[in-house]
Amino acid sequence: QVEVVESGGGLVQPGGSLRLSCVASGITFSRYVMGWYRQSPGKQRELVATSGSYGNTNYADFVKGRFTISRDNAKNTVHLQMNSLKPEDMAVYYCNARLRNWSQAYWGQGTQVTVSS
Repeated sequence: QVEVVESGGGLVQPGGSLRLSCVASGITFSRYVMGWYRQSPGKQRELVATSGSYGNTNYADFVKGRFTISRDNAKNTVHLQMNSLKPEDMAVYYCNARLRNWSQAYWGQGTQVTVSS
């Protein structure tokens, strides 16, 4: 049984930082592309960042230079370090584990990030 579980969301002031974590079990973690996506009310879910099975990373333009994705294959964990948070970063953040061709894909339940003073 595959489980993808996020943690680390919460309330932060503009300019602050948060670190999201995601643990995926029931998969051969090193084979999977791990990604963070987010969804705000009334908007479609959008890609934030991905970390490929070889450690290659990809970021949405709106987070480049502020967010960093990292993975620990030994711990089946991927993190998203979010710095210089803006009110527009407020969303539910979802962790995704997928094979490169999307033939298998799993989502977590999401974790709320609120950026407000």
